[in-house]
Amino acid sequence: MRDLSNLHTFRLPAQCFDFVEITHTDDLTTLQPREPWYLLGEGSNTAFIEDFQGTIIHNALKGIQVDELPEFFRVTVAGGENWHALVSELRSKDINGLENLALIPGSVGAAPVQNIGAYGVEVSQFIELVTAWDVEKRHWAYFTPLDCQFGYRDSIFKQTPGRWFITEVSFLLPKNWQPVTHYAPLNDLSTPVTAQAVFDKVIETRQRKLPDPAVTPNAGSFFKNPVVSVEHLKALEAKLPGLVSYPVSDSSVKLAAGWLIDKLGLKSLSVGDVGVNPQQALVLINNGQAQGSDLVALAQEIQDRVYDVTGVTLEPEVRLVGAHGLIDL
Repeated sequence: MRDLSNLHTFRLPAQCFDFVEITHTDDLTTLQPREPWYLLGEGSNTAFIEDFQGTIIHNALKGIQVDELPEFFRVTVAGGENWHALVSELRSKDINGLENLALIPGSVGAAPVQNIGAYGVEVSQFIELVTAWDVEKRHWAYFTPLDCQFGYRDSIFKQTPGRWFITEVSFLLPKNWQPVTHYAPLNDLSTPVTAQAVFDKVIETRQRKLPDPAVTPNAGSFFKNPVVSVEHLKALEAKLPGLVSYPVSDSSVKLAAGWLIDKLGLKSLSVGDVGVNPQQALVLINNGQAQGSDLVALAQEIQDRVYDVTGVTLEPEVRLVGAHGLIDL
């Protein structure tokens, strides 16, 4: 058995039956994991609720290559590289585009799985190709952005968990960089806006609003921001003045889940040693000796309370892993 508490940022007590670390792509062609299996990067979007009765396949692939094209930089990155370290290295080389996504925890291989996004930018906007090993059918596959079926915090990789081990992601970053600053607090930056200013402001904001997992164990935003119809929004605005929303299309909007949790007075909720972060209600935290059952109970309590008032179901963004694989709330 392998201890998993230090392999995911919520640091819940859990073990796995078998553990395989992938340091070279050749390791994948000989891989014969005990079922069930779970693909793990840095564990920043995973919470192990109980002991896992199978194999953890850990992505430890490393390497970054930058190629200059006439109008773009092509950046090819191994799946086990740290995401923020990549963004920081590109910023130091004056290769821009990913600065809105600075300080998002996790690995490069996990970025397309979740289609990570922040401050008006999603990683799918810059992905050229994803290379992955099909763990089930044992062959290589190459995904264009269309093949990836990207959506809001979604992709084909998330829809088929455990199948695709992402070994490499290629990004195309335009030389003609244009800042994306329509989300607060970036819309307050002095003009002309520089990539360094965006990078610095994103880091400053995230550090102020979000707890450091190394100090306070957490998995970042626990719930997705729900998307509802415009009609539903209008009904909620009558009940919840000041409701925060963002347009998605002519007929739908995205609600701020953290705002809902805060305004419904749920910041004080806790179960065992799991609580709601005082600075950002979207983040659930481990206050010391939390158990997986505590996390599930608190998340379900928040879901129930929000639904009772709003009719909105909050879906977890964090992947919850039980004894035999992913579990739903």
